[in-house]
Amino acid sequence: MPDNVNPMNPLEPSGELQKPMTSMPPLAHVEQRKPAVATVLQKIRTSYPASSRIPDAVFAVIILLSAISVFAIVVLVAWELIDKSRLSLHQFGIHFFYGHDWDPVNDSFGAMPFIYGTLVSSFLALLLAVPLSIGVAVYITEMCPQRLRAYISFMVELLAAIPSVIYGLWGIFVLAPLLREYVEPFLAKTLGWTGLFTGPIYGLGMLAAGIIMAIMVVPVIASITREVMTAVPQNQREAVLALGATRWEMIRIGVLRNARIGIVGGIILGLGRALGETMAVTMVIGNRPEIAKSLFAPGYTMASVIANEFTEATGDLYLSALVEIGLALFIVTLIVNALARLLVWSITGGTARVRA
Repeated sequence: MPDNVNPMNPLEPSGELQKPMTSMPPLAHVEQRKPAVATVLQKIRTSYPASSRIPDAVFAVIILLSAISVFAIVVLVAWELIDKSRLSLHQFGIHFFYGHDWDPVNDSFGAMPFIYGTLVSSFLALLLAVPLSIGVAVYITEMCPQRLRAYISFMVELLAAIPSVIYGLWGIFVLAPLLREYVEPFLAKTLGWTGLFTGPIYGLGMLAAGIIMAIMVVPVIASITREVMTAVPQNQREAVLALGATRWEMIRIGVLRNARIGIVGGIILGLGRALGETMAVTMVIGNRPEIAKSLFAPGYTMASVIANEFTEATGDLYLSALVEIGLALFIVTLIVNALARLLVWSITGGTARVRA
C-alpha cells in the first residue's frame, strides 16, 4: 500500500459503479414533478367548478320543486274540493257538517251520520288492532324462536297484500254469520247494560266494520312496531336484565319505552288506513245514514257514501253535497293527523326535557 493512501479513505475504482435498483430518484426529478402536479390541481380548481355550476343549479331546482310539489298537491286538492262543493256550501253553510238528514229526494243533506260512522269505526278498529299488533311485534322480536320469525313475519305482512274486496267477501260470508249467531248474542247478554250492545242483531253493522278494519290495520302497525323494536340497542335489554328485572319488565322498560315514539307513528299510519278504507267497510257496515249508540246498528262512513252514491248523483246539489263529504273527510284526516303529531311532539318534548 502506498504511503500517501489513507486507509480510512480507500481509493475509488476506476470504473463507474452501477446504480442499485432501489435507489431514490434524483432530487431534480422530484422538484420537476412538483410544479406539474400543482399545475394539474390548479387546473381542476379553476375548470371543474365552472363546468359543474349548471348541473348543481339544475339539481337544486329539481329538489326544491319536489319539496314544493307536496304542498302544491295538498293545496290543489283542497281548492278543488272547495270549488266543487261551493253550491252545497252556499245552500247549507256550516250546518252541513252537523246536520243529521240525508234525503236526496228533497235536497236535504247533512254529513254528521257519515262523520260519526267514520270516527267510531276507525277508533273501534284501533281499539282492537293496537294491542294485537303490539303483541305480535313483541312475540316476533323478543320471544319467537329464530327459525320461525321469518315465517310469522311473512304471514303478518301477507295480510296487507290481500285486496280489500276479499276482506269484504270474507266479512259477508264468514264474519257476519259468526257475529250474528255467537258473538253478538253473547255480548248482548253480558254487556247489554252498557248500551253499546243492544238492539236487533244483524251481523252486519258498526261492530263488523270495526273488526274488518282492525284485521286490515294489524299488519301496518305490527310491521312498524317490529322494526322499531328491532332498532332498540341490545345493551338496553342487557342493562335492564342485569339489574334483576324479569323478562316482562325488560320488555316494558327496556324495549317498549324506548320504542314508544315509533309505535305511535305506526298507530298514526294505521289510523290513516282506517279512515280512508272504502270497499271492505261498505260491504259490511250496513250503509244506513243514522247515528246509533249500539255497535250492532248499521252505519255509514264518508268513504262509503261517496263510493255508493257518486254515480247516482243526478242533481247538481246532490253531487256538490257528495264532494263536500269528501271535503269533510279531508278535514277530519287533517285534524286527526294534527292531533297525532301533537301527541308525538309531546312525547318527544318530554323525553328531551328528561334527558336535559
